Amino acid sequence: MSAEFGVTVGDSLERLDATIDGFDFAEVSIGDGTALADLEREPLQESLSAADADLCVHLPYKQVVGTPSPEINAGIVAYMTRLLELAGDCGATKAVLHGTLRDPHDTDLRPVFAEQLAAIAAAGDDVGVELVVENVGHQARGLPLSVLGDLARETDTAVCFDVGHAYMEEGNDGIDRFLSGWGELVSHLHVHDVRSRGDTHMPIGAGEIDYDIVADHLEGFDGTVAVEVFTDDLGMLRDSDRRIRDVLEPRS
Repeated sequence: MSAEFGVTVGDSLERLDATIDGFDFAEVSIGDGTALADLEREPLQESLSAADADLCVHLPYKQVVGTPSPEINAGIVAYMTRLLELAGDCGATKAVLHGTLRDPHDTDLRPVFAEQLAAIAAAGDDVGVELVVENVGHQARGLPLSVLGDLARETDTAVCFDVGHAYMEEGNDGIDRFLSGWGELVSHLHVHDVRSRGDTHMPIGAGEIDYDIVADHLEGFDGTVAVEVFTDDLGMLRDSDRRIRDVLEPRS
């Protein structure tokens, strides 16, 4: 098997139509805070069918995975389950979930995160959608890289490794450490470039990430790779696509 390469489009069907050409799939944001709260199935499927492209979804990124309240946690699982069912009905293959807690530094909440993550992943399995948990440790509610890796392994959950997020959290050394310790869990990649001053989601090659580190660990990667560059310029997206294909292709 070989990797599939896609593009993130947020919740915009217009952006999907403008940028999907040449990509294998689109990653579409759904749920709370998006325009596609319940998926506009017919126009979405028409756009994907016209492009002969598959679907991945990004679950709500404003909603944390776990809190100290069992009642709230049950509601989070129920809500994510409903969205996963919708995604499955639309033929999605993967769903991205931010690895977040109300207080990611509260070690007592980490078992709660594991329980929540396992329940949401099981709901995805029930409808044929692979859940992949994304590293967002550079954000206020994101679990640190190593903690996320350990909890993903504990719950047998695949990882969406966002290379730029890892750089923002721990630099190129953090990318190397995570892929060294937990690289076998990575099923889905978010790729873009960043600068330490705060510029993110730039075309690959425009920032400070050493993608040779990714090549060293993920040569021949056979999962899914989403170009997450915040532009509708198809030339820039295709250039990042070409660059990441070069990074991941097997070396002779």
